[in-house]
Amino acid sequence: MMNKRTRRDILKGSLALAGLSVFGIPEWALPALAQGETVVPFTDLPANANFTPAPDRRTFDIRKIDGPFTPKDQFFTTQHYGHPDVDLATYRLKVTGLVDHPKSLSLDELKKMGSTELIAGFECSGNRRPLQGLSGNGRWTGIPLKTVLDSAGVKAPAREFVFFGADHGEEEVEFRTQKYKLDQQFGRSLTREKAMSNEPFLAWALNSEPLTKHQGSPLRLLVPGWYGVANVKWLSQIHIQEEQFLGKFQARWYRTVRGEMIDGEMKWNETAVTHMQLKSFIARVTTDGTRYKVLGVVLNDGTPIKSVDVRIDEGPWQPATLDPSTKAKYSWKLFTFMWERPTSGEHTLVSRVSDVTGKVQPTEKDLENKKSFLEDNSQHPRKVMIS
Repeated sequence: MMNKRTRRDILKGSLALAGLSVFGIPEWALPALAQGETVVPFTDLPANANFTPAPDRRTFDIRKIDGPFTPKDQFFTTQHYGHPDVDLATYRLKVTGLVDHPKSLSLDELKKMGSTELIAGFECSGNRRPLQGLSGNGRWTGIPLKTVLDSAGVKAPAREFVFFGADHGEEEVEFRTQKYKLDQQFGRSLTREKAMSNEPFLAWALNSEPLTKHQGSPLRLLVPGWYGVANVKWLSQIHIQEEQFLGKFQARWYRTVRGEMIDGEMKWNETAVTHMQLKSFIARVTTDGTRYKVLGVVLNDGTPIKSVDVRIDEGPWQPATLDPSTKAKYSWKLFTFMWERPTSGEHTLVSRVSDVTGKVQPTEKDLENKKSFLEDNSQHPRKVMIS
C-alpha cells in the first residue's frame, strides 16, 4: 500500500521555503512531493528496517528527502564514546605542539576571527545498502581551519595535525604479548598539506542554527569530500607533531582491505579511509498516477560529475537530471529520472554515476575482492511493485 504523504506533509518540519529562497533555491527545484503524488514503497526494504534514533546512532530515512539540506534533528550521527556534555561557558579549543603561539580559544574568540559558510554533504564510511541512511547534506557556518593554524604559527618540522574530540573511553591497547587498558580520546589526523589547505573547516552551526549535542556542539571539524569519521565532533584540541599518529580510529578501525591481481598473483592492500568513493543510490520512487519519478543521491569527493544514469530491469542506461540546487562542489547531488509508462509487476531500478576523470561507479561484483564492509560504493539495485 502506498504511503499517502502529501507535499504539505513532507515540507512540514523541514527547512522553511522562505529560508531556502534566501539561498537562491526556487521551490520547483525541491524534491518534495508534488500535489497528488504518492510514494511507491520499495519491496526489498527489510521488515525490521528501523530509523528510530538510538542513543549512539541516528539514521536518516532517505525516502523523506525534501530539499537540498538535511534538517539538523534528522542529520545522521554515529560515534564510539557516546555524547559528551561540553559546557559552552568553559569551552576552549586548544592548539598545541609545534606552533609558535599555543592557543586556548573560546567559541566567541573563534567567531571574532570571521564567519563564512560551507555547503557539504557526507556519509559514514559504513553507509551501505539497504538503508543508506548514514548520509546527509548541510549548510555549515564557521571558519577555515587554516585561519586558526595561521594565527598559531605552524613550525617547519610539523607533519601531522591531530584532532581530538571531547569524547573518550577505555581502550585495550595490544603490543605483541602485552595488553594495556588506557583512557583515550577519539582522535583523527591530517597531513600538513591537507590541514594547511583551504578546505578543512571548523563549524559551529548547521543550517544557521548552533550545533546540537548529536552534531558535535560546540565545534566540529569538517573535511569536505571525506568520509564522516574525519569530521571530528566536540573538537577540543588540535595537536601538531612531527611523528605519525597511530590512534585506534586512525590506524586500525577505519581501514579497507582490497585484493588486486598483480602478475597473476593476488596481492592484498590495506588503505586508510579518507576521501569518499564515487557513489549514487536511489532514495525514493513516486507517482501521480500516470508517471513515475525516481529521486536519487550522489556522494563523492568533490570531483565534478559527468553523468548519472538509471536502468530499469535489464534495459539500457538512461540519463537522469541533476538538481541545480545541489551543484555546490561538496554538496550531495540530488538527481531525478522520469519513468514513463511502466508495466505492471515487480521492477528493478539502479543508478550509476560517472565523474569527469573517467571513474564509473562499480557494481557489487567489481568489489568482490574488497573484504571490509567500509567504503561500499557499489551500484545498489532497488525493487518496486507497479500495480
